[in-house]
Amino acid sequence: MTPEIDTNSARRRWMGLAAKAKPEALAALLPELPAHDLLRGPETGTVMARGRAGGVGAAFNLGEMSVTRCALRLSDGSVGHGYVQGRSRDHAIRAAVLDALMQGAAAAEIEAQVFAPLEAGAQALRKSRAAKAAATKVEFFTMVRGEAE
Repeated sequence: MTPEIDTNSARRRWMGLAAKAKPEALAALLPELPAHDLLRGPETGTVMARGRAGGVGAAFNLGEMSVTRCALRLSDGSVGHGYVQGRSRDHAIRAAVLDALMQGAAAAEIEAQVFAPLEAGAQALRKSRAAKAAATKVEFFTMVRGEAE
């Protein structure tokens, strides 16, 4: 019996990595795009960003942010979608191409060539930010002057 793979969480992971990557990094990792037909060309719009104070409590509208989306079909019939923050049409197209490629036979190759370096870069950035934040941490302690009897 083969273990069931949670394709939704795997897809969420690679789409998140593609969306959060810098456009220049994606262009360097995937310089040549395969032949594709645009189902929905890159469109820029806005979405409402919501937040919670302290991560708990009632949600509130933080403000609007621009998002670009794209949908395309590769020559093998795979359909990919890309949603990225900002107004970069090229970034949205590359994200959609990567989504489509990860659904086909080239998934392992794309994982190794594109997503492994993106994941490593994201982890290094998280560690760097954590170290920078840790350097500003203040430890409070109390000293006991003597024994009260």
